[in-house]
This record gives sequence, structure tokens and C-alpha cells, in this order.
Amino acid sequence: MKQLSIIIAAIMFCGSSWAFTRETISVHSASMNKDIPVTVILPDGYQNMTSVATVYLLHGHGDGHSGWVDKSDVELLADQYGVMLVMPDGAVNSWYWDSPIEPTNRYETFVAKELVSHIDSHYKTIANRNARAITGLSMGGHGALYLAIRHQDIFGAAGSTSGGVDIRPFPKNWGMSKWIGTIEEQPENWEKYTVTNMVDQLKPNSLKLIIDCGSEDFFYEVNCAFHEKLAKAGIPHDFYVRPGVHNWAYWSNSIQYQMLFFANHFKAMAAQQNKTE
Repeated sequence: MKQLSIIIAAIMFCGSSWAFTRETISVHSASMNKDIPVTVILPDGYQNMTSVATVYLLHGHGDGHSGWVDKSDVELLADQYGVMLVMPDGAVNSWYWDSPIEPTNRYETFVAKELVSHIDSHYKTIANRNARAITGLSMGGHGALYLAIRHQDIFGAAGSTSGGVDIRPFPKNWGMSKWIGTIEEQPENWEKYTVTNMVDQLKPNSLKLIIDCGSEDFFYEVNCAFHEKLAKAGIPHDFYVRPGVHNWAYWSNSIQYQMLFFANHFKAMAAQQNKTE
């Protein structure tokens, strides 16, 4: 593997309460033989911390690694909860898959393996699944759940806001057929690569899960169906529905609840660890 390169541009936000650090780094993907930009937010006081929990945030279709920080105040939540945020670029429409038909699209390998390894080796993270969460919006919501379910040894908690948790009703949308074939020619891929069909890979409490969707969102029905499937399988999860559509006004609000959920999870895991020591 060629040496990982880092390009750091730190931006300090100094005010009465917030002092996070924003970095843009470049992480080499050996599986795709290219460098991928990643936005990192370090919480206030990071330099004095011995270790920090991490939340990976995935962007939606058509966006990039800086989407979350450019269009919301998510970085303030890093300070509020004392966690590190990692936001990789998932290309315009990778869906965070390792494509079975296009070897240049291997974003599952990049995020779940190459990126996590890089972050843990370059930052003061708690390199343990119980201190690592992943979530995202829309395409990123699907990606976060897809990656977490397939890599439960890497992520201990996962979420989705307005996620495309079932891709099958949308066979002509968002360029998905470029990566898994058309639904007419390769229907088995559309069954295999959709989150809603992965519930049988979960056991009760194997992942801490939080899912939400706006009641006027075009993904609302598939999220309700996914919630019902989880409930039928006896998989504990938080599921929230609030008024809203598929836009940043909704996501900027929902990420606050998701970050609180992850912070509580990290706190509970730390308390449990302390009891066993």
C-alpha cells in the first residue's frame, strides 16, 4: 500500500462556547488506488484528551465530504458531546457499496476498513467498536446501516436519517444500476444490496440503532416498513417520525437527536467497561 498522505487545513472556530478544529485530510484507498478527501472535526480540548469516541457521518447523493459541515452546525455537536466526527467523501453516488460489477467502486472497503484504520492510527481514538458509531442522510443513511450491519466488529452503533433503506422501489433513480446492474438483468443484486433485507444478520442488541424519517419524505414508507421488520424480528431500535421532507431543514434537526443517542451509547459503554476493570 502506498503511504497514506495527509493534507491538513485546520480551521479554528473561536467563540464564547465553541472551539472545535476542522481538518481536511486525504486518505489513500489501496482498493481503489486513489486519494479520497475526508473532513474531520476534533472537539474542543482534543489535544488534552487521552482518547475520544468517533462518529462517522456519511453524506447523501450528489454531495461530498464537506456537505455536513457546510450545510449544518454538526461541528458544534462535536464540542457538545466531546466526540470526533469523520466525514468521508463517498463520491456522487457510490451508495457506499463494493460494486459486484465495477471494481473501481469499493467504498465499503474504504470506509469500513481503510478509513477506520487510518483514523485510529493517526488520531487519539478509542479503537473499539463500542466507541465507534456511523450514521448518514439519504444515500448515506442507507450506507451507514449497510456498513454497520456487515461490519458489526467495527461499529457498535448506527443510524440513518431519511435513509434509502430499501432501494428496490427506485430502480431507475440515483445511478444505482451502474454499480449493481439493472433490476431486470440482475435482480439478485437488488435483493442483496438493500438494507431492509439484512435484518436477519442482526441479533438483539448486537447494534445500537436509531432511525428517523420525515413524514412527508419520499423514503417515509420504506423506513416504516424497515422499522416494522426490525420490530417483528425482535431487534431493539429507536425509530422517530417527525413532520418534514427530504431537506437540510429536517437533517439539521434530526442529527441533534442522533448525536445525543450516540453520546448516551458511548457513556453507557464506558461505564460498563469501568465496572469490569
